[in-house]
Amino acid sequence: MVEWLNTSLASLPLPSFIVLIKQRERVEETLKMHSFGYRANALLTFAVTILALMCAMASLTDNFNSPSTSAQVQVLNINWFQKQPNGNDEVSMTLNISADLQSLFTWNTKQVFVFLAAEYETPKNFLNQISLWDGIIPSKEHAKFWIHTSNKYRFIDQGSNLRGKEYNLTMHWHVMPKTGKMFADKIVMPGYRLPEEYR
Repeated sequence: MVEWLNTSLASLPLPSFIVLIKQRERVEETLKMHSFGYRANALLTFAVTILALMCAMASLTDNFNSPSTSAQVQVLNINWFQKQPNGNDEVSMTLNISADLQSLFTWNTKQVFVFLAAEYETPKNFLNQISLWDGIIPSKEHAKFWIHTSNKYRFIDQGSNLRGKEYNLTMHWHVMPKTGKMFADKIVMPGYRLPEEYR
């Protein structure tokens, strides 16, 4: 059609010539609008919009999940309890850690980071938190577990405050979604006490 317009322009009077020029511009614009690049751009925009909408919906569904978790920790043995040369108390202990965190997993859950911390108060610090063990749970099948271990990280106080000290063992977890915001929660297990004397 554009070729036909090109051959017809020379034989027309001026007003008709202007009309045909405008028609030609419209035809060229229409051809541009239906070019491969234009169609690919429209398809990509539509796909990205749908993907963003699906991600938002996946993130929102996590708000309807009410997990029911459980955890237990047994302190089987105080392997040693000593005062370091710098004056800080240090403890090594053997633990049985069991937990059922399967209900944390939804179709939007990528993985769960979990750690066990000893928490206690001292005159110097309102909250002392020492990580004893941690792990990454990659799937629901691995979220119910039992572990027999010594503390993975050193239990060292900032001072000599641990003799006879009461402390909590707290299991913390951070749920990492495939899309959306990460959220965290914990189970506090109170009632633990360290020995009165060094061993």
